[in-house]
Amino acid sequence: MSAHVFDQAIALTSTGNGLYAGATSPAYANMVGPFGGITAATMLNAVMLHPSLLGEPLSLTVNYCAALADGAFEVSAQPVRTNRSTQHWVVLVTQAGASGEAETVATATVVTAARRETWSVDDEPMPAVRRPDEVKPYTVPSPVEWIRRYEMRPIEGAIPRTWDGTGSDSRSRLWMREAVPRALDLCGLAALADVFFPRIWLRRATYVPAGTVSMTVYFHAGSAQLAEVGHGWVLGQARAQAFRNGFFDQTALLWSEAGHLLCSSHQVVYYKE
Repeated sequence: MSAHVFDQAIALTSTGNGLYAGATSPAYANMVGPFGGITAATMLNAVMLHPSLLGEPLSLTVNYCAALADGAFEVSAQPVRTNRSTQHWVVLVTQAGASGEAETVATATVVTAARRETWSVDDEPMPAVRRPDEVKPYTVPSPVEWIRRYEMRPIEGAIPRTWDGTGSDSRSRLWMREAVPRALDLCGLAALADVFFPRIWLRRATYVPAGTVSMTVYFHAGSAQLAEVGHGWVLGQARAQAFRNGFFDQTALLWSEAGHLLCSSHQVVYYKE
């Protein structure tokens, strides 16, 4: 196992056919439970470790049923159908509840695929922005530990410094990468897709409790293309489309420095008034 803190956080031990044991990592602690991106990466890792895996991830949808408590948990990753070029998975994370009985805290579906060379194009070009060395690092103090795991350089739409209700737009653009060098891979990309703070904070410049209910990541790059990124910077862009009745959505796009679209992501997020 890699000594990198990310790899330690998503590490799983096989306990049976598609069953794994894991534990939360203090390094990725959030306000309540662990950072959602590390949970997504851990669930994807269970699929990646499975001996029946076909191809590489094409899509990942994680539903956060409840916050993980600090400590041990179990992951079940089962292929429910395998076709010639695609494979469909159901993943569950369970943890002992107050009664001692196992409770489901997260569910996921994963589609993997054996990719082949075809005509290809990125129809969403990377926006023209300042280069990473032209942007100051993120310096706003954060009470959560997982923020320290990433180096972020906001180009626009940084987290508000004053909560005065004057927000007018929900778009953020920032350069990001692991704070401690680590080559980008599919699990790392899944986590990066969730680094954006809640869009409602930016749109309103008002702090309200918020948490992701469901997140989907579509992988447009495979392992070979991610290997070209290495520890390079990734440009992320996120914005919301609508805020209504206690929920809002978020779309996110992540490009390599070379301008290749690596993944797109969609979330629905709960917020409390």
